[in-house]
Amino acid sequence: MKELYVKDWDRQDMYDFFSHMSNPFYMVTFRQDVTDLYAYAKARGISFYQGMIWACTEALNRVEAFRMGMREGRPVLYERRDPSFTDLKPGSDRFHIVTTDHLPEIDAYCREAVRVSRAQETFIDLSKETDSLIYYSCLPWIDLTALTNERDLQAPGALDDSIPRLAWGRFSLENGRRTVGLSMEVNHRFIDGIHIGRFAGELETCIRALKP
Repeated sequence: MKELYVKDWDRQDMYDFFSHMSNPFYMVTFRQDVTDLYAYAKARGISFYQGMIWACTEALNRVEAFRMGMREGRPVLYERRDPSFTDLKPGSDRFHIVTTDHLPEIDAYCREAVRVSRAQETFIDLSKETDSLIYYSCLPWIDLTALTNERDLQAPGALDDSIPRLAWGRFSLENGRRTVGLSMEVNHRFIDGIHIGRFAGELETCIRALKP
């Protein structure tokens, strides 16, 4: 992690503008083709959900703007962001929140994420909660078109919250291709539409590179 100096940015005026807002987050939803990822997960016997988390995390970390955030009131650049996701234990209808390190290899990450989730006995391990995470969730029961997340705007440090939030829903199948609605909430202090476009491109690259 390194500190960023706002006066050196060509976007200082934009950063200052959105920094004066009580809630600078905004949401974007787009459809993502996940056909190759689904085929890879089935062939390799890994979780599609965890595979999607891996691919999104890998793609997001390739776009510098998504690794920017706030710490102690100062903008910083993280070396990487790690995933924190909701999950259900087999046979349960109550979710818990699991935080893991991101790993460079998809199969290793998926198996480790499943292991950590099944071993966790608490709703959330607060010792793993940091400001360099990505929050993930999934609603596989519906075709998701958009989703907002809870945020406590009165909590200490709420104005420094810059954690991206991603969610998706059930597959849609058309002409042999599988797609999901991918919803993102991001902080406009650091992330503009062009950066979301770059993320979408990197995500497509990650998914297409998967060969069973």
